[in-house]
Amino acid sequence: MTSKARARAAQPATPINFDIPAHACDCHTHIHGDPQRFPFFAGRVYTPEPASPGEMAALHKALHIERVVIVTPSVYGTDNSSTLFGMKARGATARGVAVIDDKTTEAELDTMQAEGFRGIRINLATGSINDPNVGRARFTRAVERVKARGWHVQLYTTPAMISAIKDLVQASPVPAVFDHFGGLEASFGLEQPGFADLVALVKSGKAYVKISGAYRSSKLAPDYQDMVPYARALIAANADRIVWGTDWPHPDSSRVEGRKPTDIAPFYQIDDGRLLNQLPVWAPDADVRKKILVDNPARLYGF
Repeated sequence: MTSKARARAAQPATPINFDIPAHACDCHTHIHGDPQRFPFFAGRVYTPEPASPGEMAALHKALHIERVVIVTPSVYGTDNSSTLFGMKARGATARGVAVIDDKTTEAELDTMQAEGFRGIRINLATGSINDPNVGRARFTRAVERVKARGWHVQLYTTPAMISAIKDLVQASPVPAVFDHFGGLEASFGLEQPGFADLVALVKSGKAYVKISGAYRSSKLAPDYQDMVPYARALIAANADRIVWGTDWPHPDSSRVEGRKPTDIAPFYQIDDGRLLNQLPVWAPDADVRKKILVDNPARLYGF
C-alpha cells in the first residue's frame, strides 16, 4: 500500500430526532478488519481503510439501533471472514450477506447458514459491469445456489440492469434485494429509465429495496433532498419491501485519477445521524417506519 490512511470511519454528529422502535436494524454495513489478518482480494478496484466492530457498535449506540446486517464488500472477493468477524462480535443481533462463486461448496453454504448468513451479493456496480447477459447469467446462477435455503439475492447495480433482469426477478423463487435505491441518479428524475421497473418489482413483492447510501445517488449533501420523491415512491409502492441502511463505513469505490487500486481510498465522511433523521421525511408515519426498520428486516434476514 503506497499511501497511508487519512481518516477514520465517520461517527454520527447529529442526535436522532425521532423515536427509533425496538429491534431496529441497519441493513447495510461493512467491516474491514486488520488487513494483516483479513487480506484484500488482489483483483479489487479500491482499498478501504479499517473499520472495526467496535467502531460499528459505537455508531449503532448513537443511532439507537440494535440489529445489523454486515455485507461482504468487493475488496475481499469471495472471502467472507471479515464479515463473519463482525457478525461474531455482534452475536445474535447480526446477520450476514456473503459473496460466493462456483467454487463455493454446498457444505460451505451450510456452514454460512449456521453462522447467520442469509443471502448472497452480486456486485455489478463497483466493477462497472453493465452487460445484461452477464447480469442475467449471474442472477440466474445465484438463485439456483440459494433457492433451497430460502436466502435472498442482493444486487448492487444500475436501473438499466434492473430493467434487463426484471423478468428473472419476477419469476424468481427467492427475493431480490436492490442496494442503494437501485443505483438510480437523483438528477435524472422520476422518469429515468429503469425506475418504473424497480417500483413495479417492489409493488409486486418480488423485490426489496434498500433506501441506503443516498449520497451515492445524490450530490445534495447533507440531507440529499432530491432523494425524497424516490424514497416516497418506493415506500408508496409497497412499504413491506423497503429496508433502511447506513452503508457505513461509507467506502469510496469510485475511480479517482492517479489513485491505484492498492492506494488507500479515504472513507466518505457522512453524518449517519443526519441521514437517519431523513427517514421521517421519507416515511412520516411511525407504523411505516417500524415496517422499514424492524418488521421487514426481521422477515428478510430471519431475526
